Amino acid sequence: MRLLKFLIFAFALTAFSCVAPAQDGKVLNRTPIPSGSDSFHAEEFTYLSDGLKIVGYMLTPTAEGKHPCIIWNHGGNPQLNNLSRETVVQGRNGLLASSGYVVVASQFRQHLGSEGHDEFGGRDVDDVLNLLPVLEQTDRIRVAVVISGLADLALNLKLRTKDEMGDVYHTYIPDYKTRKDQALAERSAVLWADKLSPKTPILLLHGTADWRVLPDEAMEMASALYKAKHPFRFVLFEGGSHGLPEFRSEVDRLVLSWFNDYLRDGKTWPALDMHGK
Repeated sequence: MRLLKFLIFAFALTAFSCVAPAQDGKVLNRTPIPSGSDSFHAEEFTYLSDGLKIVGYMLTPTAEGKHPCIIWNHGGNPQLNNLSRETVVQGRNGLLASSGYVVVASQFRQHLGSEGHDEFGGRDVDDVLNLLPVLEQTDRIRVAVVISGLADLALNLKLRTKDEMGDVYHTYIPDYKTRKDQALAERSAVLWADKLSPKTPILLLHGTADWRVLPDEAMEMASALYKAKHPFRFVLFEGGSHGLPEFRSEVDRLVLSWFNDYLRDGKTWPALDMHGK
């Protein structure tokens, strides 16, 4: 749950191993959409989350056999970075599906086509959790990637030269005016890095020129993960802006390699205690 709160703010990818049938997250309808590729199929579907109708997308490899599942959490808010049938099959998602991964994405509540009210990391996290029953089998989060992700909402509010984040918080976070500090802390992974599952290695990617989420947050998060002895890798891209569009091909290679190593191939993580000669 805490990891999902961290990921939901980012252009993030979360991978799940697939093992047991789920019971919730009823799918109401499915509509095939053009994938533009012979290597994977694509569909849009509507599923229930807390009684709300939420739009989702799924890319499935055409190759036979079992495939690891990746949940892609887009960043932004209802006014920014909504998904579409066209964009969901392009770029990194298409690369992952073509490489043998099932990719599932949610158009969170209040986002284009979905019911409800976005809470900026509150109950909208349920929309991610309720994707799990959509998959035929689910187990636990095995590996994660975070790109340009918010990690400390209070620091973001303090460092940003523009005041729009305060407006975003007021608009989407329930009771923000009456419990500001608590609400921001609940959504700030840097404060509970030690509560994240130590079995989930995290690839943390950020740019030094990101004005939406300043690199200070990523460096704080990396420090918190290090102190918690959490398995992670931190890559800071010089001159990279929000979402790292200047380094798209390099980011794609890193993401695919991360999933191949720690999800598909089950690579083990080195000892995190001090060691060596």
